[in-house]
Amino acid sequence: MGIAVSTIDDENRVFSVVVNDEGQHSIWPDFKPVPAGWQETDFKGLKKDCLEHIAKVWTDTRPLSLQRRKAP
Repeated sequence: MGIAVSTIDDENRVFSVVVNDEGQHSIWPDFKPVPAGWQETDFKGLKKDCLEHIAKVWTDTRPLSLQRRKAP
């Protein structure tokens, strides 16, 4: 009997890069419906490729509401 690998840990599964209204990015298994509050982007691929893409495009990890606040 083999060891079960959770979906998020499966390096060979295709993921979608998703983003929420606050501009926060994550990965989501391609075969599952995207949860409420998240939208798919146009990037899909293996887990490592998705994480590399997120590192390139999400350079300011503060929520958008915080980014929009002006310093006092």
